[in-house]
Amino acid sequence: MVGGGQLARMTHEAGIPLGIRFKLLSDTPQDSAAQVVSDVVIGDYRDLATLRAFAHGCDVITFDHEHVPTEHLRALEADGIAVRPGPGALQHAHDKGVMRARLSEIGVPCPRHRIVADPADVTRFAAEGDGFPVVLKTVVGGYDGKGVWVVRSEDEAADPFLAGVPVLAEEKVDFVRELAANVVRSPHGQAVSYPVVESVQVNGVCDTVIAPAPNLSADLSAQAQQLALTIAGELGVVGHLAVELFETRDGRILVNELAMRPHNSGHWTQDGAITSQFANHVRAVLDLPLGDPRPRAKWTVMANVLGGEFPDMYSAYLHCMARDPQLKIHMYGKDVKPGRKVGHVNTYGDDLADVRERARHAADYLRGTITE
Repeated sequence: MVGGGQLARMTHEAGIPLGIRFKLLSDTPQDSAAQVVSDVVIGDYRDLATLRAFAHGCDVITFDHEHVPTEHLRALEADGIAVRPGPGALQHAHDKGVMRARLSEIGVPCPRHRIVADPADVTRFAAEGDGFPVVLKTVVGGYDGKGVWVVRSEDEAADPFLAGVPVLAEEKVDFVRELAANVVRSPHGQAVSYPVVESVQVNGVCDTVIAPAPNLSADLSAQAQQLALTIAGELGVVGHLAVELFETRDGRILVNELAMRPHNSGHWTQDGAITSQFANHVRAVLDLPLGDPRPRAKWTVMANVLGGEFPDMYSAYLHCMARDPQLKIHMYGKDVKPGRKVGHVNTYGDDLADVRERARHAADYLRGTITE
């Protein structure tokens, strides 16, 4: 697996029961997955020679991020290495411009968009629609709200162009909430779909995920699942695909982003689904039969644990576990920094209000936001 973050850490954990030998290319020995994987190579994924040396002896290469240069992945494939998802699919998650063009080509509903050249071009884009505000995104490198701006004038549109990469302009969608459809697809075309979830964002970062999305109509849920399965098939995705969606006020869904790896919106599956997103990603990239994605409980809520001013989260376990014996805590082994994702909690049950409160209380107590 290329990338040593928490997604790699949890994917490795899912492979242990299957006896899967896991090799990791990590930036540093302190990375989340590097702390727990026995076979770790420290190196730069942007260096082709490093990638080639790492891939030697591996049956399959997969990823916990989308940042490996597409030309490097094509070189690995030319060397006979199984790369899953392949470069043809992964470029749609790596490059937002490529993604939008391809989704539009296959008829997937998306926000109005186009590549813009400069702030004046942003103004022209705004004038072609309903005016400002407009959402600007760097086509590569954005993550967790980084590389995304909501601009209300031409003057505010200058900063996105300073990075020296193409900029994508999108209409600012008037949406009710954000949803996510998570699917997994294997090389031989088997695919499974998890329940559509609601994803609650705070300051551009995922805060809470509710599975399944409350009060989502059966028709819209089925439409979202079919849309994700169609995208996975059309783009040739192998492994896990998260399709982030807007539910609009007029009852439509629009595709916001794609992630071709395990995803924050699927973390609830670790404790809330018969087969987790991580286990099914492992099965898919190894071309094994996929597992049952159905939920174990009526409701599951995932709440991210963000770093605060309280670095000793371990001491909070006593309170959290005693208060809620069903609580599931997943920490990533990261140094605590304000606003940094350092873990998540999962709760489940039959009463949504109770399940949400338990998840929120645990996440806030671990962070130190509350102390009782």
